[in-house]
Parts: sequence; C-alpha cells; structure tokens
Amino acid sequence: MRKIIQHVGRFGALLALALAIGTAMPVTADTQQDCFGTQGINRIEACTRLLELPLPPAERSYAFAMRALAYSLQGRYELAITDYDAAIEIAPDFAIALNNRAWAYYKSGGIANAEKDVARALELNPDSPHALDTRAHVRQARGDLPGALADYEAAMRFGGARMVKLYQCGLQAAGLFDGALSGVQSEKLRGALETCVRNPGCDPLPADEECRKLTS
Repeated sequence: MRKIIQHVGRFGALLALALAIGTAMPVTADTQQDCFGTQGINRIEACTRLLELPLPPAERSYAFAMRALAYSLQGRYELAITDYDAAIEIAPDFAIALNNRAWAYYKSGGIANAEKDVARALELNPDSPHALDTRAHVRQARGDLPGALADYEAAMRFGGARMVKLYQCGLQAAGLFDGALSGVQSEKLRGALETCVRNPGCDPLPADEECRKLTS
C-alpha cells in the first residue's frame, strides 16, 4: 500500500496518545485494541462502535482520528478528511491529526488546504519529522525546490536514522540512490534528493512496505 510506512510512523505518535486515555473508556478491551492497537485490521468497525458511545471529548477526537487514519491508509481520502475534520473540531490543536489531514489533502490534490494544515501542525510541533516531510511534499508540488529540500533534510535531522533509511530506500527504488541503507546522511543521498525534488512526480518515500523491516 502506497506510503504505508509514513502513515505507520505518524500512527505511532497517535497511538501513544490514544493508549494514554484508553483505560478510562467504557468499552470492551477488544474494541479498544481494534481501534487503538497497532494492527488495525478491524479499526474502522471498532472505532465506529466507539463513536456510537457518549465518549468524553478527548476520547471522541482520538477515535475519529484513528478511523480517519484507517480510511487514509485505504486511499479513501474524502472519508478520512471528514473524520479528521471531526477530530480537529473537537480538539483544534491536535497537531498529529492536522498533519495527517494535510497528508490526506495532499494525496487527494488539495494542495492549498494541505499547506494550511501542515503550517498549523508545525506551529504546534516544529520538530515533527512527519510534518516536515508533509510540508516538503507540498513545497515540491508547489515548485518550491529549495524549501522542499530543506524540509526533507530537516525531517531526517529530527527523525534520525529511521527517516534517513526511508528516504534511502525510496530513492533507491526510484533509481536515484545506489548507496547502503545505512540510516546515515551523506552527500550521495543529498544529491539524490536534489534530483528528486526537481521532478514533481518523484517521491523520496518508498512506494510500498519494502522498507518496513529496516525502519521498524
């Protein structure tokens, strides 16, 4: 599934927040696990069941955001955006949901909305590698090549070896990088990124799950 690793990385932060409030929810453990757990096989159904309950605002916002994530992973961006809208309406400073909605907008062609959401996400969390990566993609689509390259580099700086490996693997798959998947930044990697950002159709992220073992 395209961009699954990026979503999984963003999901990790969302999961940590969700688990922090999960034990207070008046539902079965299985339903909680299916909505907030790492596998997410039944996430849409489970989160829908949670959302039928009179949840406190924080829990409701997380459930909407988790269901949105599941829709986004399936490429159902319109449904994802609707759920992110609901999550953010409840919690306007929900930085992860703002960034994930920006990604859904970006993937569905809503560049202006993506730009607005990711700007707000970075106001709330300036060091987020995933938000920096989203803004890099938006800037690349806008033709802001220096800005895109700077954001990709910042994403690696704050995301560490895992983010570097993602770009190494994605650029290797694109035929632009022939170095080792070391997780270490290099001039060769920077040159590959420079080549990629000059092409609006190039994406330095992997197109499927081929890098998951390397970055988990």
